Amino acid sequence: MKNVKIFACSTYAEDITKEICGILKLPLGQINSFKFKNDNNFVQICESVRGQDIYLVQVATPPVNERIMELLITIDALKRASAKHITVILPYFMYSRSDKKDQPRVPVTAKLVAQLIETAGADRVTTCDLHNAAIQAYFNNIICDRLTAQYLLQSYFIEKNIPVNDMVIVATDAGSSKKAYKYSEYFGCPIAMIDKRRAGNDDRAIASTIIGDVTNKYAIIFDDEVDTAGSLIETVNILEKFGAKEIYAGCTHGVLSGPAIERIQNSSLKELVITNTIPLPKEKNIDKITVLSMAKIFAEAIKRLNEEMPLGEVYSME
Repeated sequence: MKNVKIFACSTYAEDITKEICGILKLPLGQINSFKFKNDNNFVQICESVRGQDIYLVQVATPPVNERIMELLITIDALKRASAKHITVILPYFMYSRSDKKDQPRVPVTAKLVAQLIETAGADRVTTCDLHNAAIQAYFNNIICDRLTAQYLLQSYFIEKNIPVNDMVIVATDAGSSKKAYKYSEYFGCPIAMIDKRRAGNDDRAIASTIIGDVTNKYAIIFDDEVDTAGSLIETVNILEKFGAKEIYAGCTHGVLSGPAIERIQNSSLKELVITNTIPLPKEKNIDKITVLSMAKIFAEAIKRLNEEMPLGEVYSME
């Protein structure tokens, strides 16, 4: 690797960034950032980045709008400091669920965020398991790479040695059936699907019945993210109702907002496996939650981007 520097955009991004730097045996870049008394952000790059290949990591820890502003200001600072190439590493793409105009007079905020990052001066964006893969096309003139935690999650559940004959992969709704099918192909087990309806914009999901056999099965739910856990717990409840033996869930992004932790703790869900694309605060780190690290995958992607190697192999890393 040549002329590489890696920075954490905020203190919240330091844990995963330090882990990435440790794998690549590189020092963490130094940034000085604070707020003025008028609530304006200030960022200064504390070392030369002239002619360097820069990788800037930012996470979606609340408040998310603050993280976006930090990111844009830091990109601008790096650009004005004559960085040769700026790649933004977004383990979780902010506003990714606002990806289409599905109601009258609403914004497509995911596209707005993409355009802001591009306008600020980023040359490339690398993210993971987008809510909608079409977000990659929201950037006009720069590339957006989409990594995945699928193989990381698969490896974890393989190591649990759950009997394949007693396993079933569960799709939380019709929209996630394609994802469930991919996991079922890997494990060599059947799938089941929840008939679920969503009510309005309040994140309430109502599950009514199930398509497929889950009786006396080890049911595993896979999704791209868990936010308030409403959909997840509705699915868990209906799986329990139809006689599932044990219920597990795996997702890339543990947003876990609002009542999510309480819902998970009080449910019959045996284990929720997430990754560290979004830092998990100590107060949310309950016994039912297992966190896997994506640092190795992002580190390999950074190495390959810097050395101009294909990223294809990263998608199948375990």
